[in-house]
Amino acid sequence: MGERMLLEVTNLSKRFAARGGREPPPWVIQGLSFSVKDGEFLTIVGPSGSGKTTLLNMIAQIDAASGGDIRFGGVSAPTADPKSLDPGLGCRIGYVTQDDNLLPWRTMLQNVLFPLEVQGRLDDESRARAEMLIRTVGLSGFEHHHPHELSGGMRKRASLIRTLVYDPPVILMDEPFGAVDAQTRAQLQEDLLRLWNLGRKTIVFVTHDIAEAIALGDRTLVLSRAPARIAGEHAIALPRPRNIRDIYAEPGFAEIYQAIREQVR
Repeated sequence: MGERMLLEVTNLSKRFAARGGREPPPWVIQGLSFSVKDGEFLTIVGPSGSGKTTLLNMIAQIDAASGGDIRFGGVSAPTADPKSLDPGLGCRIGYVTQDDNLLPWRTMLQNVLFPLEVQGRLDDESRARAEMLIRTVGLSGFEHHHPHELSGGMRKRASLIRTLVYDPPVILMDEPFGAVDAQTRAQLQEDLLRLWNLGRKTIVFVTHDIAEAIALGDRTLVLSRAPARIAGEHAIALPRPRNIRDIYAEPGFAEIYQAIREQVR
């Protein structure tokens, strides 16, 4: 893993606008600072309502900040003026949300290829990459199925590789596996780590599940209750590759879990 800081968040703050002549609502995020190394898998946990999704939306350039700075590759990104925002920073930031957002009238393969079509980058090489990613997550044979013909886990896999296929340097993930059963969730976590190992993308993964944060991450940040700040930071020294299904038995897991749990409370 490289030591270059690819993403830097400094003194970031967010407060939504007042409505109906009322006083502005409380701060959601205030004075939040952290950085992410090139190739790092960073997980973020925090209490419900601590601004985790709002944070990702500001990094992804789909929501303006009230203050602070976001730097990508050492260059400041627009933050304060909604009109100056650049969603996805020119396709350098991918965003996997809680919903799969697959287009129902397109097949699974057509959904995966859609970002490449929009960017004018669909060629033999990018199509071959898409086919490789489809094989990696076990979706071969389902290329011509529509979303309603796929299981929830399969749609999640398709959504994930749709982001990976155009190769953004940073991928943001907002509780992408929260709506599936435990067995499917474990499989999706294994698929994600397998895909991450192919290219070691920089990932910022938000979750409410402490075990998931530990199983996936190189490092975990704990957010405080609103206004969100960094309440804790934990290096995850568990060896890779990791056995997701037996992660609870790994030496050191219980200690990290308990430390994060106390801070989330």
